[in-house]
Amino acid sequence: MGTVKEAVEVEVPLHTAYNQWTQFEEFPQFMEGVDEVVQLDDRRNHWVTSIGGVRREFDTEIIDQLPDERIAWRTIGGDTQQKGMVGFRRLDDTHTRVELVMEVEGGAAEKAAETVGLVDRRVKGDMRRFKEYIETKGSASGGWRGRIRPGDR
Repeated sequence: MGTVKEAVEVEVPLHTAYNQWTQFEEFPQFMEGVDEVVQLDDRRNHWVTSIGGVRREFDTEIIDQLPDERIAWRTIGGDTQQKGMVGFRRLDDTHTRVELVMEVEGGAAEKAAETVGLVDRRVKGDMRRFKEYIETKGSASGGWRGRIRPGDR
């Protein structure tokens, strides 16, 4: 499958946008098709998704995380293979650009979803809902400020 890219400008400071994105267990509140995320440790999360009527479970591993700049991940099990990165850029004291780049490969359901543009629409909607979510809250519900470097274990 191809690469999906989407960016959104949020009306919160950089620190706030980044900190909220580190609260993975809250993703179902703004990501369509994400039923549950369980944070297993600082690097790993277990996901349960329902996309196009197909339920998937898989784990992701954060492979690079630099506070207020980026979080990169990849899957480490399950039927879905994906990798991606979300980046954060300060626009001014109260505005941040959040940009998501993701590559997803999977089975027939994922290929069908891509063919009809479902993945692109879903990512666009998720980013729009993240914007609404964080702007409505006005502050992050938490934040993890640790550094994970590629190759760390």
